Amino acid sequence: MRRLRQIGKTDLRVTDVSFGASGLGNMGRAVAEADAAEVLQYAWDADIRYFDTAPHYGRGRSEERLGRFLKTKTRDDFVLSTKVGRVLSPGPALKEADGFIDPLPNAVHYDYSGDGIEASLEGSFERLQVRHADIVYVHDIGTYTHGAANATHMQAFLSTGLDRLQRLKDQGRIRAFGVGVNETRICLELMREIDLDVILLAGRLTLLDREAEEGLVGLCRSRQTSLVLGGIFNSGILATGPVEGAWFDYAPASTEILARVSALKARTDAMGVPLASAALHFAHSYPGVASVLLGTSKVSSLRRNLDALARELPADCSALFAA
Repeated sequence: MRRLRQIGKTDLRVTDVSFGASGLGNMGRAVAEADAAEVLQYAWDADIRYFDTAPHYGRGRSEERLGRFLKTKTRDDFVLSTKVGRVLSPGPALKEADGFIDPLPNAVHYDYSGDGIEASLEGSFERLQVRHADIVYVHDIGTYTHGAANATHMQAFLSTGLDRLQRLKDQGRIRAFGVGVNETRICLELMREIDLDVILLAGRLTLLDREAEEGLVGLCRSRQTSLVLGGIFNSGILATGPVEGAWFDYAPASTEILARVSALKARTDAMGVPLASAALHFAHSYPGVASVLLGTSKVSSLRRNLDALARELPADCSALFAA
């Protein structure tokens, strides 16, 4: 069985490896229903019991697929997280939207108010075929996504959204809440105002990008806020290595990033450890990290990552993980 780690100050515990279901929303490519079911079953057979999704992923398609799979399982046997901030409503059929192929025919708008959060969550419950979520993340709030418009979203969240999340937690409809973002700045801003149980941070605490180490990691430790890490390969470059066409942070890697990854690879090669395995172990062993999110729609990718994580590292890894 996989190790269980506590979420913040709650009584909720999650498996140290979790399944990220963004790919099941057809991110970048269409995924057959049979393939979606197969990769979820493989995750389950590998003792992964924490599953993360969001309305954003295929405008609800990921949630529907995950819901169909988890409907066959006993509810107390898994932990489920989804996200709020985007509200779906019936809309036109589209071939592609926001990088997702063949999304469900839903329109989407941002709403971080209390009413918007509850409306988003009710839609998620219906698609997931559940009556409660274990963790709810406020999705993509911050200037990284919204630019200057974020001030309005922050005002809506702090004035009514936060209270609604606390009420939902008090009612037992959710067990923990936090933010799911790609930047550390918004986490620091919010934690000056409120307590968070957990932060799902994508791409900012990795072997390559350690932005979160300056300020956020220490604050999370002092406040007992757990971290769930996504994007640990930084959009792929820590999995592929510094090859031509490698991606970093959702775009082709710059010359500077390629040079930095080349130096990292030389260090891991010298110790006989594949770069991808080092990236996985860095995230998995980092103090305060509750779970490492593996997002994929392919059994082959999930198997490869789990095998890499199972690989034993040299006794002294200090040089491997040095900044």
